Amino acid sequence: MTRDQRAMLYGVGAVGLWSTVATAFKWSLATMRPIELMSIAALVSWAFISMLVMRKGEMPTALRHGWHQALWAGMMNPVAYYLMLFAAYDRLPGQEAMAINYTWALTMALLAVPILKQRLTLVDLAAGLISYAGVWVIATRGDVFNVNFADPVGVGLALFSTLLWALYWLFNRRDERAPLVAQWQNFTVGLPVLWGLMLWQTGLQWHGWASLGAGVYVGLCEMGIAFVLWQLAVHTVSRTAKVSNLIFLSPPISLLLLHVVIGEPILSSTLLGLVLILGGLGMQQLQKAPQDDAVAEH
Repeated sequence: MTRDQRAMLYGVGAVGLWSTVATAFKWSLATMRPIELMSIAALVSWAFISMLVMRKGEMPTALRHGWHQALWAGMMNPVAYYLMLFAAYDRLPGQEAMAINYTWALTMALLAVPILKQRLTLVDLAAGLISYAGVWVIATRGDVFNVNFADPVGVGLALFSTLLWALYWLFNRRDERAPLVAQWQNFTVGLPVLWGLMLWQTGLQWHGWASLGAGVYVGLCEMGIAFVLWQLAVHTVSRTAKVSNLIFLSPPISLLLLHVVIGEPILSSTLLGLVLILGGLGMQQLQKAPQDDAVAEH
């Protein structure tokens, strides 16, 4: 098996796991509050990544260096980003929150202009207009001439989560920490904050084994195994664009799982909006130089 074939397997594995998390989010949030789900998931992810860091012998370095970066990065991811994302999933149908979340790459391209002093191309503008037209279709549930959103707070939370995620990656462009070390340090900073918020808001509550299992699954797959598989794919493949396009497989699989497992009816407005969002992302992807394809998210 060639390196590129191995990379594609890693990438397909990561995208396959990311395709299930929208369903896991909705399943978990039916019985838990967002802060409870996030606290369990973050603890599981931190434990999993801790084992990987120790196995690679990187714990001494992780304990000594990089904490100045982790202090603010950990507050953005996992704390702020995932709390906003889970709150959006708590208020919106999974299909709507998932589709809006996919606009983070376009948000990053727009924010790179003032933050990184990059040039905004006509393709960027066209891609943004097309994708955010898709967001409008989803937010209005097809009634595009009516500004009375079905759930304006949920839509706002979903859009704010894309802003946080884009800012997180832009501010981390010069992060010299190894990916696993950075992930471990960020979660080490964020974990006590999340658990403190949970104990303050809800205290420790038991919601049953099914809810606990869903939280463990989110932490292990969304924030743990999928992250490692994607990093392996990006670092193994000869050209990152070969695996970055795999992210386009995730939304349709997510929609299908939400329909089959959760029972969400697939709205025609979601399908149309998702086509527009993916069309805009596709336009942006075509103009990327290979070295610019950095990271993808569910």
